Amino acid sequence: MKLYTPAFAVLFLANLALVSSFSSFFLFPLFILERGGSDRDIGIIMGIFALASALCRPWVAEMIDRIGRKRSYSIGCIIMTLLPLFHLLLQGPLTNYYPALLLLRIVHGIGLAICFTSVFTFIIDLIPVQRLNEGIGIFGTSGLIGLALGPLITEPILFNYGFSAFFLAASGLAAAAFFLHLPVPDQHRLLSSEGPVSASFFALLKTRKMLISGGIALLFGVGLAATGNFIAPFAQTKDLSYISLYFFAYATAAVGTRIFLGRLADRVGENQIIPWGLALAAAGLVMVPLVQTNLLLLMVGFLFGIGHGLLFPALNAMAIRDEPYSTRGKVTGIFTGGIDSGAFIGAILLGMVGDLAGYTSLFICAALLLSGGHLLLRFQCPPRGGSRTAPT
Repeated sequence: MKLYTPAFAVLFLANLALVSSFSSFFLFPLFILERGGSDRDIGIIMGIFALASALCRPWVAEMIDRIGRKRSYSIGCIIMTLLPLFHLLLQGPLTNYYPALLLLRIVHGIGLAICFTSVFTFIIDLIPVQRLNEGIGIFGTSGLIGLALGPLITEPILFNYGFSAFFLAASGLAAAAFFLHLPVPDQHRLLSSEGPVSASFFALLKTRKMLISGGIALLFGVGLAATGNFIAPFAQTKDLSYISLYFFAYATAAVGTRIFLGRLADRVGENQIIPWGLALAAAGLVMVPLVQTNLLLLMVGFLFGIGHGLLFPALNAMAIRDEPYSTRGKVTGIFTGGIDSGAFIGAILLGMVGDLAGYTSLFICAALLLSGGHLLLRFQCPPRGGSRTAPT
């Protein structure tokens, strides 16, 4: 079974476009501040997006295993295309439409949950098991490139043409994902009858493997909340002119890590890779308060990007390995839902820390929480074959 097929390439491009639309909203805190909001408002408004994405995950995961990966992804892309357009209706100070904005963020978060869970389940169906880390890692570079491209594309649009053009650009990127994925055949009917009867989402969540995988994913989400929600306003306080440099360096480092170390975890096992990813990502967060120049901002983004590049595929592979087709949607839902739960908790908690104690305490707090993944990993059952992950 080949790894790099035309279907793999098309889904790669679709996910790149979708994530570019999502990552454009890393600049959304600037909208909140411009309309009279505070760091606490940033935490609430950005966090409610992640909360909605996390809370809907059990039903999204069940839907993906029930109606198929492609149909689910189509629904998610439509939501991601329409929601930025509704932001065009928001005029005046933030207090005029605070509840309406929260509702938009909730629906937007549900759309992202559907897209992320379905596309990663979709691609896992196409990856040979013995190349699981490599396949997830390389496919994941589409998201990492998208994380950089979104702000790079929309930042100049925002500063030259305003927020209306910004929202139109975000919508257009999501629409591109919808049209790109349409030619990919859906294997749901062919494969859904294979394997044992699917366990429920919550039954899987109670297992030791899923509790640990989901727990580490949650802590990873806290780290992502720090970078995704607070780097832009932090850089603005330092009068740094190119905020997108951070996300460019972040994505470049993570992509390079996937390309050059993509097969390493398949050889040595996920449990050998995850501690390094946690340590490097936490180190990047600790260094953020030291940033005074664009060069240092780029270097910190590079360090956190290496950690992300190691962590995401290894955590995903640890969760999905040896799971049957009939539960893959739910397992992916647990993993991605853990990240979203951490992103919500991180946005709220770190927003309060930022208001009370400043950005230095905010980023140190995020690093300490992310480092807690080392403790959870100690409770992981040893993989088959000792320290190595046994291919099947």
